[in-house]
Amino acid sequence: MVNLEWYRTFKSVYKNGNFSLAAKELFISQPAVSQQISMLEAHVGYKLFNRKSKGVEPTEYAKLLNNLIIEALDRLENVENGFRSKALDANRLITLGISKHLFRSIGSTLISKFDYIDFSFHTNDALFELVNAKKIDFAIVTNRYDTFDTVQKKLGAIRQIVVASTNLDVSTLKNSIANRDFFAVESALNEQKWYSHDAGIPHIKLFWLHVFNKKRPSMIPNYIIPSEHEMLEVLSKNTGVAVTWDINAKSFLEKDQLQLIWKSDQMPITSVYLLSAKNANFSSAASLIQDALQEVLT
Repeated sequence: MVNLEWYRTFKSVYKNGNFSLAAKELFISQPAVSQQISMLEAHVGYKLFNRKSKGVEPTEYAKLLNNLIIEALDRLENVENGFRSKALDANRLITLGISKHLFRSIGSTLISKFDYIDFSFHTNDALFELVNAKKIDFAIVTNRYDTFDTVQKKLGAIRQIVVASTNLDVSTLKNSIANRDFFAVESALNEQKWYSHDAGIPHIKLFWLHVFNKKRPSMIPNYIIPSEHEMLEVLSKNTGVAVTWDINAKSFLEKDQLQLIWKSDQMPITSVYLLSAKNANFSSAASLIQDALQEVLT
């Protein structure tokens, strides 16, 4: 039976003219190289190398054999290397940046897809700078960046909603929303205990701007917890309201740990993108990330 390792060893010895150099190239011992060449010689029925003091010299039969097998062996190794590179692409260390507010609902999905991921938490602009400088491989961002050196693919969309703890009676508030009595709605919301992930209340400001046409609300947050998931978890165990991304509230709503107050059509949809550097050797990794996150965001 033909042993492909014999031919691989033959190719290395023929190229290097030395058993020791072939052993180093193949990461095997010199006796193993000698044994494989002897077995190949026995298999083909011809002496392939003449031993010399400083190496080996191919015989005429070795030259003929090399001409016959080299093209096929190179093709086989190219195929093998292609499969290996895809496997390495999928399983090597991936460096990925994401907002800490989206990690639990989006980023953690990737853990089951890759053996090694180095996550880092930054704002959108900081993530763009890191990818653009090729300091990280990928970033999940909610802003659009058009540059020559980066590639940006849309993964899906998210929207801000208003949620409340389940022990809060919001029936009157919902009736006011249904009747589009925005003055009553705003007054009722201003009376609640508010939770925010940021002292600058960016989510709340955006909601007030698009729904009430005001630059900022008259209320101030009672509690500032700098992670949306942790904020929602605390809210679910206490009393109050919050504006949050719908993707972050999804699991809490499905488990009846929070209740939805308002999903307004006036709130704009925010696109989520996968950002990577051009010419990065992560084509299969990018596809896996894209497929996994698109499934979460649909």
